[in-house]
Amino acid sequence: MRGTTLPARGLAWGDYPEREPKVGLEVLRDAARTLRTALARRGGRRLPSVVARAIAHAEARLTGADARTFDRAVASIRGKLRLRGLEAQVAGFALGCAGAAMARVLGKTPYETQYQAAWLLLQGRFVEMATGEGKTLAAALAAAVAALGRVPVHLLTANDYLVERDAAELAPFYKALGVTVSHVLPAHDRDQRAAAYAADVTYVTAKELVFDYLRDHLQLQSDREPLVLRARAMVEGAGLQPVLPGLCYAIVDEADSILLDEACVPLILSSVSPAWDEAAFRRADAIAAALESGADFRIWHVRRRAALTERGRELVLSACASEAGELSMGRRACELVELSLTARHAYRRDRDYIVANDAVAIIDEVTGRIAEGRQWSGGLHQMVEIREGVKTSPMAVTVAQITYQRFFPRYLRLAGLSGTLVESRRELAVLFGAAVSRVPLAKRSQRRWLGEQLFTTGHKRWAAVIERVREMIVAGRPVLVGTESVAASEHLSALLRGLGIAHQVLNARQDADEARRIADAGEPAMVTISTNLAGRGTDIRLAPGVATAGGLHVIACMRNRSRRIDRQLSGRSARHGDPGSAEVMVSLDDALAVRGVPRPLRRLSQFACRSGVVPRLIARPLLAIAQRLREVADFQQRRQLRLADRRARQAFGPIGGME
Repeated sequence: MRGTTLPARGLAWGDYPEREPKVGLEVLRDAARTLRTALARRGGRRLPSVVARAIAHAEARLTGADARTFDRAVASIRGKLRLRGLEAQVAGFALGCAGAAMARVLGKTPYETQYQAAWLLLQGRFVEMATGEGKTLAAALAAAVAALGRVPVHLLTANDYLVERDAAELAPFYKALGVTVSHVLPAHDRDQRAAAYAADVTYVTAKELVFDYLRDHLQLQSDREPLVLRARAMVEGAGLQPVLPGLCYAIVDEADSILLDEACVPLILSSVSPAWDEAAFRRADAIAAALESGADFRIWHVRRRAALTERGRELVLSACASEAGELSMGRRACELVELSLTARHAYRRDRDYIVANDAVAIIDEVTGRIAEGRQWSGGLHQMVEIREGVKTSPMAVTVAQITYQRFFPRYLRLAGLSGTLVESRRELAVLFGAAVSRVPLAKRSQRRWLGEQLFTTGHKRWAAVIERVREMIVAGRPVLVGTESVAASEHLSALLRGLGIAHQVLNARQDADEARRIADAGEPAMVTISTNLAGRGTDIRLAPGVATAGGLHVIACMRNRSRRIDRQLSGRSARHGDPGSAEVMVSLDDALAVRGVPRPLRRLSQFACRSGVVPRLIARPLLAIAQRLREVADFQQRRQLRLADRRARQAFGPIGGME
């Protein structure tokens, strides 16, 4: 697709615009994408002069103009966009009109960097824009210009709270341009969803969008040809029309979290299984409880799976010799016991899930929130429920499924933003054929980096964290402490509570109250303990006097699975040119070190470092290697998924991305 082309419903793109996956020559296509995006990246570092002049001209003409003059200018640029697409001068003037509307109704004049980000988004690029630099407004500028050109825009945000908030707060801006806006929430029914997607700009989470796509797929039986859709509407009525208007243009906020970190998570549309042998599951769990680790089974924590040894297999077969049902089949009996062992030893309460309201709720590893409506597949969820002694939920039968990695390339134009994208630019180029461009800061950063410390034990690390928290409280500075799990956040909370240090906690148990807690995180001497902050830190603002005291201080008590996620946390301090500081305090007991640093090396470090702190010359390579191994493992997992997709398409043909 040409860079100036605006994909919209109609004769050219059909009633359900969508990019069909191509079969064959994927290796050559990947190489071409990588080369093309590498060349394109060179041109994205600065706003083109033609675009900048057109923006300035629009702002000068429309700033202070009366409503009639403004409306005429908008109507004129709307027509030009439809005729000439995203030509530099036309798109620039449209961006200037949108910026003028933003200033008129919201009182916010866009920065040059926000215009630059919006221009890049319109080109179908991924944009790295530092946290606090105005990604929400930049995305709105791009969405408004595309909508003026008659393109349906899906603007994906991190969670349902942001979906509702952004759509409501930006509604006056869109209305000033004659653009309709709506949003989709989990509670919405089919008619409400159809009405929301009929708007020019729709705010929605990736999960809700994909499930609507899957439901359309089932209803339409994969047939979205324009003539077929019109014929079905005439014969069967509008009720059987698709909810989505096609996949024209998407702007994905927190793009790395969705498109990479969650790339392989299957989005499964399921129905309740008519029957499953709960008694067999419970018996298998009882057998698993009696097995001995090492002798009867082994656990691969990185792969999160258990495997019986030969001795363990013999014990299981012997225990099930007189069983009926599923356990009467030796292979199935061993599978169920291994499933129980996986639930018992590879998944941890308050790290991978919580128990609330007599139910097991999965914690999203990327966002730290409860993954509403999600279940582990293959009976794993039921095994975890049995282990926790809660009511078991019915097993589900998969009706259709897809992953984000397979879904988003179906958009005719795809763009995204995040504060952390540069490290993954090559993978994004291969997966989505889009270049990554970094937008400079609007104001020079004042963040002070205090370094990284590796402690030999978690106990010593928590003692150092508490000491730093006390220092910041005395200085009147707010502190944000990032932890790796619900359990770790609650452990630190208990330590602070025992010392009489006031604080607040934000983890999967406080999802409903997160907006207030984040808003309070910038108050003087406020201590906030949080799990992962992807998509959560947009509202942290410094209270009066805090900047003078030194700003927000961030303590990261973990190294994450990738450097990108590390930067998300440290980026919560020193936003908008405010002062702030950040540091890392980790221990050899943390999950990343346990999985990535060999046990003999960990023990040697603990023995040799009597002070409790590993020297930085040793600590840095240890943690860097562990993190790099995890990054490579995650990349290989995504790569294997792509290879499996290719083999499936070659064997069965493109079948709408579903299995």
